[in-house]
Amino acid sequence: MSATALSTSRRRQVGRLPSEVTSFVGRRREMADVKQFLSESRMVTLTGTGGIGKTRLAMQVAADVRRAFPDGVWLVELAALDSPELLVQTVIESLEICDHSSRPPMEVLVEHLRDKQALVILDNCEHLLHDCAMLADTLLRSAPHLRILATSRQALGIAGEQTLTVPTLSLPDSDATGMSERCDAVRLFAKRAGAVLPGFTVTESNRDAVEGICRRLDGLPLGIELAAVRLQALSAQQLLDRLDDHFRLLTTGPRNVSPRHRTLRGLIDWSYALCTDQERLLWERVSVFAGGLDLEAAEAVCSGDGIAREEVLDLVAGLVDKSILSREEHSPAVRYRLLETIRQYGRERLVASGQEAALRRRHRDHYRGLAAEAYAQRFGPTQVAWLTRLDLEHANLRAALEYCFTEPAEARTGLDMAADLLYHWVAGYYLREGRHWLDHGLAADTEPSEVRARALWTDSWLAIIQDDIASAAAMLEESRAIGERLGHEQVLAYVALYCGVVAMYRRDAESALALYEEAVARHRATGDLTGLALALIRLALAHSFYGAAPRAVSVGEECLAMCDAHEEGWHRAYAAMALGIEVWRRGDTRHAAELVKEGLRFNRSLDDPLGVGIKLEVLAWIAASEGQYQRAAGLLGILQRIRQTVNVSIYMYAPRCHEECESRTRRALGESAFHTTVKRGAGLSYDEALAYALEEDTPGDGRPEEAGRPSPLTRREMEVARLVAQGLSNKEIAASLVIARRTAEGHVEHILTKLDFNSRAQIAVWVSEQSRAAGDEPPPGGLR
Repeated sequence: MSATALSTSRRRQVGRLPSEVTSFVGRRREMADVKQFLSESRMVTLTGTGGIGKTRLAMQVAADVRRAFPDGVWLVELAALDSPELLVQTVIESLEICDHSSRPPMEVLVEHLRDKQALVILDNCEHLLHDCAMLADTLLRSAPHLRILATSRQALGIAGEQTLTVPTLSLPDSDATGMSERCDAVRLFAKRAGAVLPGFTVTESNRDAVEGICRRLDGLPLGIELAAVRLQALSAQQLLDRLDDHFRLLTTGPRNVSPRHRTLRGLIDWSYALCTDQERLLWERVSVFAGGLDLEAAEAVCSGDGIAREEVLDLVAGLVDKSILSREEHSPAVRYRLLETIRQYGRERLVASGQEAALRRRHRDHYRGLAAEAYAQRFGPTQVAWLTRLDLEHANLRAALEYCFTEPAEARTGLDMAADLLYHWVAGYYLREGRHWLDHGLAADTEPSEVRARALWTDSWLAIIQDDIASAAAMLEESRAIGERLGHEQVLAYVALYCGVVAMYRRDAESALALYEEAVARHRATGDLTGLALALIRLALAHSFYGAAPRAVSVGEECLAMCDAHEEGWHRAYAAMALGIEVWRRGDTRHAAELVKEGLRFNRSLDDPLGVGIKLEVLAWIAASEGQYQRAAGLLGILQRIRQTVNVSIYMYAPRCHEECESRTRRALGESAFHTTVKRGAGLSYDEALAYALEEDTPGDGRPEEAGRPSPLTRREMEVARLVAQGLSNKEIAASLVIARRTAEGHVEHILTKLDFNSRAQIAVWVSEQSRAAGDEPPPGGLR
């Protein structure tokens, strides 16, 4: 990508909104009202009872207005969050702020949003009402261009808040004939009924029954969706008759509860009653999951005591058919999710049964095992798959850790689990939360055990990344003492490794080299390939920075060979960078750049912002040394933006390299051109920045558009667009291209923004037109 391309690229981040599985029906007036409120107020809250459709309305509005927010529209899901103390951290993770500093979370969030023109959706605030109100108030006071759209069963109650009570769907007028299809309630019923009973339409013969059903359900969207499922077995009239029979029994219910709430509760009661005994049992048990589950988790946690493991699949299918569980595509495995209202109902039943404690423990045991297996697979060909799986299960992992640290006897298990999740914390957006859990566990379990020693050196790595060197040194000292007392070689090997890192930070080269050599020897002796790779990478960097070129090359090549032999990716990316630095120092800049780009491509595929930042730093050094000063300045601008969130880079190990690169580039370009180019680099979106760093072609794939203009999409975006046209989900696209799911979602959203589209179907049509204009066949699969 040339300097000219750098100056003309689009600069938009689109945030993260989930793809909706079902179509959105009606709500035109409410959507117009919410958009109007957002134009007038910076804080809008949608209120209403559970099942009224607050979240769907917020998502639809957000999708429609996202182009008004160049810094993104971001969804923060709070339903599964039980700990108020993790609220700010959850927002940070949802906004994909990868800040690795030790600053207070609120400070990080405020600084990130201060100049952003963004929309943040806080979904399901009611159980954290005070904390959400304080958070929203702080952010709105600190970020003048920020807007917040919240959903809650009651208003947050902060100054300037505009509230909209979401009404039920419009019902047919009993005096109007033949007009019911225009009513949102009837339209929703017809849509959902057609999904379970193909060919269903509202006709003269069933119109009265359909209208009666919608009136009986008071226009509640969730109620209508649950009722429509019954058409698999009943006619519309039979369904209405049974609703009347069932709800007649509810008239003696508590009078302090709104009729609408009694209606929804009654409908869920009825859905529960229509389930088999085993389906009810499974419904109750799956309510312990947070953020969804897969079949393996359902079998492990929910079987036994009335449900055989081999019966779980059929029972899950039954709950999907009854719209209790919703099915989500996540290649290679399907996942399931409960709507929050339905999950709460199941949880109430579980608590009443006296089985909640046992199920929460089984849930913890499952995810404890998952974390342990992921740690065991951290070096090898399945590493990326495990990291992707942990990302999907983040809410459940958090719930399992919360269980451990609310049960006094489970603190050590929680500490061990938090240590096993080391790479989950490091290779994504969760480092700050990982530090929280490790610190929490170390305070709760102080016995000098092997678990504590391992947690101490694990926490020290996170502290080092956060530039909290004093804390890291203290933790390593205690870990060493425990390791020596227990005679635990693996602990002592990691202590030596991270003590070497601390020495490098303190510019003590002699001590660092000796400690790295000790770590290499100890890890060889224990056969720990992960530790050996980490030690070799650090040793290669140290030798390179301090002038021992032959040793740096031999160590780097050894690490690469070991990684290749085990089909290892993450550590190999860092080893390639370490070797690239030494190759660059020896003058082979082309080979050096290819080595660093090789690592950068992997970090991009994994969505590892820390690794991305480090590789970009080295590429800037290489560009300046080659006299490519425009490119070097552009990369420094990209780094400037990335450091606002990552707050760490390799220049902390070699400040002179960074300073020399910047000084040399500034002198070559002059102050004005330097600042202009840096600013342009800082203005690139994340995807555009990486395409620029990797020198990928950015207008598209060279194929002309129908009007003869070059494609606005990058080569990778064109690949993604073609897969969208083939009907692949974001998860399937991620698997096909070997990239992280979040990265695939980002590509799709970026494509929609660049092409000014609202749907995946429009992308498919555009790709087909591109293919025809180029004389190619349309993509396989057509518009699916």
